[in-house]
Amino acid sequence: MTRHFGVFQFKSEITQEQINESFIALADLANKIPGLLSVEHGPYKSDEGLNDGFTHGFIMTFETPEARDAYLPHPDHLKVVDLVQPRLERLVVFDFDV
Repeated sequence: MTRHFGVFQFKSEITQEQINESFIALADLANKIPGLLSVEHGPYKSDEGLNDGFTHGFIMTFETPEARDAYLPHPDHLKVVDLVQPRLERLVVFDFDV
């Protein structure tokens, strides 16, 4: 399996409704993209304070590295990118195999 995780820092003017819409669209990709097994997401919830300004995170689990590779240019993924990316101040994405 491959894990694809990221952290978001939304722009200050982005509303909670827009944040919710962003994650609904992201989570719905599991219903549309073959090999995407699950999508989990949520706001930062730690007293550590090591989030460096990032406010939300997500983890996607793919069946194989090839499924992740097919997801990246998938039209449904690109629609979510077009929705979410303009709302972000910063983004980090990181993948690893398990």
